[in-house]
Amino acid sequence: MKYLNNIKSPEDLKSYPKEDLVIICDELREYIISTISEIGGHLAPTLGTIELTTALHYVYDTPKDKLIWDVGHQAYAHKVLTGRLDSFHTIRKYKGLSGFLKRTESEYDVFGAGHASTSISAGLGIACARDLNNENFKVVSIIGDGALTGGLAFEALNNAGHLKKQLLVVVNDNDMSISPNVGAFRNYLVKIATNKSYNYIRGKIGKLITRLPKGFKFIEALLKKVESSTKNFFLPTTIFEDLGFRYFGPVDGHNINELVDTLSNIKDLNTPVVLHTITKKGKGLDYAEHDPIKYHGVKEKKEKPNGKVQEAPIFQNVFSEVSCSLGKNNKDIVAITAAMREGTGLVNFAKEFPDRYFDVGIAEAHAVTFAGGLAVNGKIPIVAIYSTFLQRAYDQIIHDIALQKLPVVFCLDRSGLVGEDGATHHGVLDIAYMKCIQGMIVSAPRDGNELKDLLLTATNYNSGPFSIRYPKESSINFDNKDPNLIEIGSWEVMTTGEDVLILAVGSMVSRSTDIVERLKEKNIQAEVINCRFIKPMDLEYLNNNLSRFSKIVTIEEGVLHGGFGEGVTAWSSDKNLKNEILNIGLPNDFVDHGPRNVLLEEVGLDSSSLYEKIIQFIK
Repeated sequence: MKYLNNIKSPEDLKSYPKEDLVIICDELREYIISTISEIGGHLAPTLGTIELTTALHYVYDTPKDKLIWDVGHQAYAHKVLTGRLDSFHTIRKYKGLSGFLKRTESEYDVFGAGHASTSISAGLGIACARDLNNENFKVVSIIGDGALTGGLAFEALNNAGHLKKQLLVVVNDNDMSISPNVGAFRNYLVKIATNKSYNYIRGKIGKLITRLPKGFKFIEALLKKVESSTKNFFLPTTIFEDLGFRYFGPVDGHNINELVDTLSNIKDLNTPVVLHTITKKGKGLDYAEHDPIKYHGVKEKKEKPNGKVQEAPIFQNVFSEVSCSLGKNNKDIVAITAAMREGTGLVNFAKEFPDRYFDVGIAEAHAVTFAGGLAVNGKIPIVAIYSTFLQRAYDQIIHDIALQKLPVVFCLDRSGLVGEDGATHHGVLDIAYMKCIQGMIVSAPRDGNELKDLLLTATNYNSGPFSIRYPKESSINFDNKDPNLIEIGSWEVMTTGEDVLILAVGSMVSRSTDIVERLKEKNIQAEVINCRFIKPMDLEYLNNNLSRFSKIVTIEEGVLHGGFGEGVTAWSSDKNLKNEILNIGLPNDFVDHGPRNVLLEEVGLDSSSLYEKIIQFIK
C-alpha cells in the first residue's frame, strides 16, 4: 500500500495532492475488503462511503472540526484514516477496536452511536455548545437515507432549521439512482450553487434586501420563489429547504474530486446545509454491490469441522418457522419489524404473507403504536424488534399498548449478551424495563420448543401485551411437533433436590441443569426450576416450596437491578421467610464487545462460573 501505510492521521492525508486521492481510496477499499472478508464485520456500508470519508477528512480540519457518524457501520474507513490502521485487524474482536464509534477509543470519534438516526441531533447539540462557548469549528453530521426513516432525524432537522446554526448534514443516499433530469444539467447547477463567489454575492444581496423599505419586501419573496422553483424543477430540494436548510446535490458520492470541490465550496456557509450524495453499498466488490443486504455484515472465516454436526437452529430461525406456521393457521396474525426483516427472521413471513407483513423502517416508536392500531381493529400483531432497539419505544409500550391493555406480542430477539456488536447492542435491560410495566406478561423460553409454545400462548392471549425474550444462540431443542398452550405464570421443574433451589430464566436454564451432576459429586442435591414466566411468577410453586430451602439462587441474563432475582427476593421478604438468596446476573456496568461465550465467562454466567458461585454460596 504505497499511500495508506503512510497515513497515520488526516494531516498525513492532506499532505498528498488531490490527484492522488483516487489511488488512496482504491487502497483503502482493497484493504478493508481483504481484512473484513477474513475477520468479519460490516462490509457493504463501509465500501459505499470510502470516497465520502476520504473527502471529509481531506477538506475539514479534524479532530478540531467535528464529524458525527450515524450508527457507525459505515465508519470503518474513518477508523483507518484516523490512526487505527495498525489495529484495524482487531475490529469487533475481544479487547480490540469497537465496530462502532467509541469516544474512549479516539478523539476523532466525536459521538458514540449504535442506534440509528442520532447524528443530526448530536451534531446540532455540538454546534449550539460551540456557539455558546464562542468556539470556532465546523460540524458535519453524516446520515444514511435509511436512518432518515427514524423520527428522531426529522425532529432534529426541524430544530436545526429553526436555530440556523452552522451545520452540514451529509445525506448518504445508497438506495436511489440519479434519473436523467438530474444528469449533466444537475452537475452544472451544483457547480453554480456551491460556487464561493455565487454564495458570497447571494449573501450580500440578501443583506441588501433586508434593508429595503417594507413596501419592497415583495422583491425578496419573489427572488426566493424564483430560485426555489427553478431548483425544485430539477432537484428534490423542497423538504429540506422548507425546513430551513440550503440544499445541494445530488452529487456522485464515488467521485472524489467532485466531493472535495463541493465540500470546499460549502464548508464556510454559516447556515444549516444538506449535501445529498449518491453512493452504492458494497462499491468495488461485485457480489456485495448485487446483494448489499447479505453483505451488510460478513462473518469471520473459520475452518469447517470434519463431518456434519447436527445442531438445533438458532432462536431467530425458530421464530421464523413458528411465526409462519402460526400465520397459516390464523389469518389475523400480522408481523411488524423496524428495518430488521433479515435480522429478526421475518423473511419467510414477508414472502408468504406480504399483505400481513409491515417493515416500518428505523422507527421503533411508530412500530409499537402502529401495532396498537392493528390490535384495536382485531388483528394480532407480532412486533419483532431487538431488545436493545425496543428501548427506543418505551413510552409507546406503556401509554399506547399497556395502558389500553392491547394484545400486542413483543418478540425481543438478541436479549442478553449479543457478542461482537458490543454494549450498544446487548439486550440486558428488557427484563427490568418490561417487568415494571403494569399488565405486561414477561417470558423467556429455555429452548426452541418452548419458544414455539410461548408464541402460540401469546397469540391466544387477548388481555394485554405479552413479551418473549430470547438470545442470539442455539435453541438447544426444536422439533416439528405441534405447539402447546402454556398456563401463564407456570414454571417447570427440571430436577428435584433439597439442598439448594436454583431458579433460572431462559438461557440460564440449560446452563443450570448442566451443573446438577457436578453438584451431586459434592453431595449437593439441586432443584432446578425453569422460570419461563418472569412476570407473573409461579405463586403456587413459591407458596408451596420456597420455605423448603435455606439456600436459593436466582440466575438471569440481565441486569440485577429491577430484574427477576429482585422480584423473588422481595416476595420472600414479604412472606418473612428466612432463606439466604443469591441473585446472579449481569454486573451494573456496560459490557464490551467480544464472542458471546467469552463474555458470558467474563461476567460469570457460563456453567463453570455458576458452579463455582453456587459452591461458594453453599459453603
